[in-house]
Amino acid sequence: MIVILTALPVEQEAVLEHLVDVREHRHAQGTLFDVGTLVGRPDRQIALGVTGQGTLAAATLTERAIAEFSPSAVLFVGIAGGLRAKLGIGDVVVATKVYAYHGGKSENDEFLVRPRSWEISHDLEQLARRVRRHRAWCEPLAPPGEAPTPEVHFEAIAAGDVVLNSATSPIANALRHNYNDAVAIEMESAGFALAAHLAGRIATATIRGISDRADGTKSFTDGQGSQRLAARNAAAFAVALAAAVHEDTGTKSGSAKPSPPIRNWNIAREGATVGQQNGVNHGAFTMNVTRENR
Repeated sequence: MIVILTALPVEQEAVLEHLVDVREHRHAQGTLFDVGTLVGRPDRQIALGVTGQGTLAAATLTERAIAEFSPSAVLFVGIAGGLRAKLGIGDVVVATKVYAYHGGKSENDEFLVRPRSWEISHDLEQLARRVRRHRAWCEPLAPPGEAPTPEVHFEAIAAGDVVLNSATSPIANALRHNYNDAVAIEMESAGFALAAHLAGRIATATIRGISDRADGTKSFTDGQGSQRLAARNAAAFAVALAAAVHEDTGTKSGSAKPSPPIRNWNIAREGATVGQQNGVNHGAFTMNVTRENR
């Protein structure tokens, strides 16, 4: 099972385009998930949830989804604002690092940043780079020649509870000075990453499509359908990554071999009785008791 989480309906709909045999799954607390299989991969189950906007909602429902489904991997998929001119509308960013950019200490005349960040799971990053290289992931988006192939970037992302739509605001300047390697900004991945971190060893990744440039032109680009374009591109890459995830249902490679069976024979001679034997036994254990009369 792979869990995919989104924040907005447009992001949810983009993922649903890749699922069949979808059914509703209701959590005990009322959260609704869509559970289906990937198109062309009947062996790959996906649980899809919508968190709503913001880090707190993302953290809460990420923890809930992990506890409910015990997934092999969790992906947060959606749209983001671009912070670099090199990013085109519709490009995909796989977050190698997620910054929670609101942390810090406020002094009389300055704000001292206290960064917190989480990195992508190594195995998912390796798979994602292979998915990008093969390019088959974008085939469902449009027939060849009808739309430019989106680029895939492996870069840091900043996440916080603010919609940034300015290149000169205090937040924009703070990001430029303190989180200079972040190429995109969004509102959920810090909460998502923290919840997954607290859940223990679980593979996680954030995948975002660029829907605007976070420079004051958001209303215009959104009006041109950029959110749907970015969401579909991010979803296409995410489901290709989900299909590539190896779900090990048996003994993991490199784990210890099972202990050989232990067989213990106890023989009572000349009317003696067999007493209790105490100890620690590993592996299959059988006991046979016979009585000898001589």
